[in-house]
Parts: sequence; structure tokens; C-alpha cells
Amino acid sequence: MSAEEIISKIAEEVSVCTNCALHESRKKSVPGEGPANAEIMFIGEGPGFHENEQGRPFVGAAGKFLDQLLAQAGVTRVDVFIGNVVKCRPPGNRDPLPEELAACDIHLEAQIKAINPSIIVTLGRFSMNKFIPGAKISAIHGQMRKVGDRFVIPMFHPAAALHQAALKPAILADFAKLPELLKQARAAQGKSAGEKTKEETQQQNEEPKQLSLF
Repeated sequence: MSAEEIISKIAEEVSVCTNCALHESRKKSVPGEGPANAEIMFIGEGPGFHENEQGRPFVGAAGKFLDQLLAQAGVTRVDVFIGNVVKCRPPGNRDPLPEELAACDIHLEAQIKAINPSIIVTLGRFSMNKFIPGAKISAIHGQMRKVGDRFVIPMFHPAAALHQAALKPAILADFAKLPELLKQARAAQGKSAGEKTKEETQQQNEEPKQLSLF
């Protein structure tokens, strides 16, 4: 199966997933969206009201702010993959529970393997803790880390600025640094904007064939 086929299959699986209690109250699952060969993957926390209605990530107020932040950073939304650590809306927009994160991680891991992004931008502490366990987002936001073969850039969730106005300057500053961080990551990986190395492309074509989730 190609990466595109794997991503489509994951979306189908997510739409009927019953691995945790979140499926009981969902209207639409939100598997995520973006090209299957995206160089950059943004991972948020969980769908909100508008996402649950539309089945798309970051379409509410936080999504509008994210679009502004991406534009400021010179990144086009259609060129990146955007998803969440949980694919169904937690009731009342509460934090996802450990068992919900664990249940949904199989879908997220499958997406990461299929897309094979060079750079992952985490939005919020739950996605950050997946890659940098035990860290405090207030201490490391905007600081790029090498995690395995990828670069991870932890950022505050855009919704944080909507609830805590004091965080907005930090979020704006972090995203203002994103172009330079992306440049550094690409230089370290020996490639230019949007380019994947021959090894990455080969790995992307091979890895999905080994998946036995479906």
C-alpha cells in the first residue's frame, strides 16, 4: 500500500474506532489532514466542538489563530499534515485521559510511520510529552530537539492564547522562529525545503507494507 492509501485506511479505521469511551459521544472523528508525504507534521491535543461537527482538525477559533501563525511563519497549511493525539472530542473539551491517549496512539503511530515527517511540531503538552516525556512546556517551548531520526519542536497550543492572553506573545515569538528552525533542521538533514532524502523516500515506501494494523 502507498502512503496515501495507508493514511486513507487509517481515517476509515478512526471513523469506526471503539478503542476508548470517546467514541460514545463523538459526532465525527477527526483523523487529521494533509499530504501523505508531508515534510512537517503538526500534532495537537484533541478535537473541539467545531472539529467534532466537521471532522476536520483546527477549524474553530484556535484553528483560525493557527492559520495566522502558519502564514506568519511562511508555512502553507496544505503542505503540512495536521492531526491530534486523540481523534475524537473529549467531552466538554476536557484533557484526554491516559487510557484515551494510549488507545489512540496506535492510529497516530501508524500515521507517523506512513508520512515519515522530518519535522514534528507539537502543539500543547500532551503531544509534547509523547516525544519528550516529563518535560515542562513552559521551559522548552520553541526549542527544537532531535528525537530519533526526527526533529521535534514543542509549541504552546494555539488555544492557550485564547484562554490566557499572557501567553500570546510567547506563541507569536515561537512561530516567528519557525522558519529558522526549519532551515536548521533541513541543513542538519542535508536537504532543502520540502525535500526528503532518498533514504526517507525509500523508507516511506517500504514501512507501510510492514504494517499489520488492518
